[in-house]
Amino acid sequence: MYQQVIDPAGSSPGWSALVAAIPLLALFTLLGVVRMRAWLTALFGLSLTLLVAVVMYGMPAGQAFNSALEGAAFGLFPAMWIVVNAIWIYRMAVTSGHFDVARRAFARVSDDQRVQGIIIAFSFGALLEALAGFGTPVAICSVMLIAVGLPPLKAATVALIANTAPVAYGAVGLPVITLARVTGLPLGDLSAMTGRQVPVLALFVPLALLVVLDGRRGVREAWPAALTCGVSFAAVQYLMANHGPMELTDVAAALVSAGAVLLLLRVWRPREGTSQEATPHLADDSAGTDGDGGGESAGLGTAVRTEAPPRQPDTRTEVVRAFAPYAVIIALFSVVSVSAVRDALARTTAFFAWPGLHIASPDGKPLALVQFKFDWLAGGGTVLLVAGLVTAVVLRVPMRQAATAYGHTLRQLRTAAVTVTAVLALAYVMNASGQTATMGALLARAGSLFPLLSPVLGWFGTAVTGSDTSSNSLFGALQVSAAEGSGHAPVLTAAANTSGGVLGKMISPQNLAIGAAAVGLAGREGELFRRVLAATAVFVPFLCVLVYLQSTPLLSWMVP
Repeated sequence: MYQQVIDPAGSSPGWSALVAAIPLLALFTLLGVVRMRAWLTALFGLSLTLLVAVVMYGMPAGQAFNSALEGAAFGLFPAMWIVVNAIWIYRMAVTSGHFDVARRAFARVSDDQRVQGIIIAFSFGALLEALAGFGTPVAICSVMLIAVGLPPLKAATVALIANTAPVAYGAVGLPVITLARVTGLPLGDLSAMTGRQVPVLALFVPLALLVVLDGRRGVREAWPAALTCGVSFAAVQYLMANHGPMELTDVAAALVSAGAVLLLLRVWRPREGTSQEATPHLADDSAGTDGDGGGESAGLGTAVRTEAPPRQPDTRTEVVRAFAPYAVIIALFSVVSVSAVRDALARTTAFFAWPGLHIASPDGKPLALVQFKFDWLAGGGTVLLVAGLVTAVVLRVPMRQAATAYGHTLRQLRTAAVTVTAVLALAYVMNASGQTATMGALLARAGSLFPLLSPVLGWFGTAVTGSDTSSNSLFGALQVSAAEGSGHAPVLTAAANTSGGVLGKMISPQNLAIGAAAVGLAGREGELFRRVLAATAVFVPFLCVLVYLQSTPLLSWMVP
């Protein structure tokens, strides 16, 4: 039995946290500064994590490697299982010609890429996050943005930044539900408190997307669409989180925000921008471009118009078929989320203790991390596989052609699979050895300033694991104990863990790999990291200040 260590550097919390952070510091430095390829960076970070766990924490080498194997298994299933099937659906839509039909349909709603980007990445992405999560919105929205003419790197950047506000209630509320389980706090209170933090972020995310899409000009010319989308999403998210079925929070917010923008377009159109021809494609991983297509910069003055609709418009039947894959995805995830169906599928889920792992927490309790969940039938990837089979029938793609597309998808994602599995292996070793808990314990010593730093814990946990649910599992109980010790409301800091976690997802190496792989830029995750770093650097301090003010008399009325 290995009992976790919190203070490997003696009685110094600061030095212990620095030792624990060595693998992460190396990971982000190599990725963002040295610009090493992501799969090599992830493997180096994993090796360094194993070294720290064995040498500094005294974890038996066998258990350290077994925890890495468990993380790698989680990286393959469900993470890569979801991405492979999502990209397969996209490839079939491209080969059948229906992706072009979908692009032209979006152009008829609005021929402005800035408006299209908001609807697709923010509203539609929120709907996918609500139903599936685990990288599905980033994978699908990235390729849909390419379909309306965005360059690959910009499409992935927009999809990653947009995948923030809905994360707290993603996968039918799983992060908040998990938080309630690990903290013992009432689910209703946690949902309400989170619903008084995350919607504030939702107000500004669409405006941030305009900055990425078209710089200051985009904000100046298309702000009504961003404001309408953000305000409607935030209002419904707040109402559902506080008064409605928590599980449907993002579903309702996504649909209302998309509908609000469509209604706005009946009375308002953005100023006319520069025209460009949309050429939907996946970037060639081996090409010597910068990933933005034709050397185009991502700053001011970029093109914002797609090609004009064809003279002979697509028939209504073809348009319906073009959007059928996404309708099938939504329908299947909706069915799976029904309580009776979910309970029936849950009986096929296998839970087992990972072989060779015998780990206890610092207080001697068995660690739940060693329990592996294999939901082979109810998992999001399996639902997407079924959706892909249905898509092949609806789009009339021959089975031989569908199988060929699947093979191409597997080849495209081979380096992304290495990255994701290595990063998840790294996260599991850090969690099992106690490295993650060491860094969390340092923040928990902040006393009266702890609410100011509590979102950073959630941000850090999601950045490492790629999952807000996992971040809540790691730090939820720590947030409660630290709040009680410093005299703050436990529900405030616990909810801040979830809210901070939504901002860590865009810089998580796992999600960077998913976004890069989706647009054919596998191996260039460092470029994506630098693109999204500014967004998380702005939003995290903003959220920290909001949570701190909620702990003071100024905004304490917001705490349930």
